[in-house]
Amino acid sequence: MKRFPELCAIFCLLAGAIPLSARAEQRPLWELGMGAAAISFPDYRGSNERTNYVLPLPYFVYRGEFLKADRQRVRGLFFKSDRAELDVSISGSVPVKSDRNAARRGMPDLDPSLEIGPSLNLFLLNSANKRHTLELRLPVRAVVASDFHHVNYQGLVFHPQLNLDNRDFLGYHGLNLGLAVGPIFADRRYHQFIYGVDSAYATTERPAYRGRGGYGGTQFVTALSKRFSSYWVGSFIKYDSMHGAAFDDSPLAKSKTGFTAGIGISWVFSESRTKVEARD
Repeated sequence: MKRFPELCAIFCLLAGAIPLSARAEQRPLWELGMGAAAISFPDYRGSNERTNYVLPLPYFVYRGEFLKADRQRVRGLFFKSDRAELDVSISGSVPVKSDRNAARRGMPDLDPSLEIGPSLNLFLLNSANKRHTLELRLPVRAVVASDFHHVNYQGLVFHPQLNLDNRDFLGYHGLNLGLAVGPIFADRRYHQFIYGVDSAYATTERPAYRGRGGYGGTQFVTALSKRFSSYWVGSFIKYDSMHGAAFDDSPLAKSKTGFTAGIGISWVFSESRTKVEARD
């Protein structure tokens, strides 16, 4: 399924290798901007059909003590120490129109969804000059989907991820490279939501299928970004391997690999007069 970062705010989740400086400094409490992005991605993980978009790219940064929003994620920070932090992490998906996908034709559309839950983030490495950081992120999210008339619970997703940030990459100030890798696990209900085929929609080429919980593949992400004085530029590539996934025998899983890529630019046109101490 196309996840939320793969559409209007995809750079907020993937292309935001956050430009942290080597020392804390006074930065605006919030920044606001707007731009455009070009994105290409599979219709859903495991689909062999793609969708390409050129669409608006909002830019929003908020550096509050509890609520934090940046190019990488929106979160509520409950706890932080030198070794770990606990926050609330949010993700989601956009709808998939089944009449535009051959594997799903004749089936109900996939509703947009919201994923929300706690994430324990462990700091594994922090170089002396603060330019290289390695984190283990352990988010567990509940999934709810809605057709804007009804809201339905659609299971749980667990996506442990090693995340390496390289700031001032190759010695260029403000150029940041992010690398991330990790498996995805989900329960039976979530895999049924994406890959299940009820008997009413079964055909000779698309037999009925019931989703099973378990391993859902592994994702590899690389993102490059740079913040200039009045604009931000970012790009990313995400590769999906679904070999051995619990849903690999679903008739909707047409491909065992997939990639998503995008590039975007945002003009930063407004910021607060209030300054806070920050490392970004």
